[in-house]
Amino acid sequence: MKIDHIGIAVKSISDAVKVYEQAMGLQVAGYDEVADQGVRVAMLHIGESGIELLEPTRPDSPIEKFMSKRGEGIHHIAVRVDDIEQALERVKASGVRVIDSAPRRGAYNTRVAFIHPSSTHGVLLELVEHGE
Repeated sequence: MKIDHIGIAVKSISDAVKVYEQAMGLQVAGYDEVADQGVRVAMLHIGESGIELLEPTRPDSPIEKFMSKRGEGIHHIAVRVDDIEQALERVKASGVRVIDSAPRRGAYNTRVAFIHPSSTHGVLLELVEHGE
């Protein structure tokens, strides 16, 4: 396992991308949309990890709800796993509260599952398995 990316909730991907490209010298590796979650994403690689910018596409998006309570900022930390089913079962067996009891589709052909921040000292963790 390693840190795959850090998710950052933003009001505007285009505005945020300008900052990361101009100030940090990073480049967007790709854009995607996860329609069932109401979010548009942009991934910027930084070393072996990434910064994932998350922009809501509708008012009931989890990202919109997050920003309405906390404003823009760090939303989650994603941990890369080789086998998401095995990792998720280990988490559940340890008694940790999960948001997703089974993996679901994530951006960029990934499978993801979230661990509830009440069990991880206030940090929303995402397990992420990359596809082919």
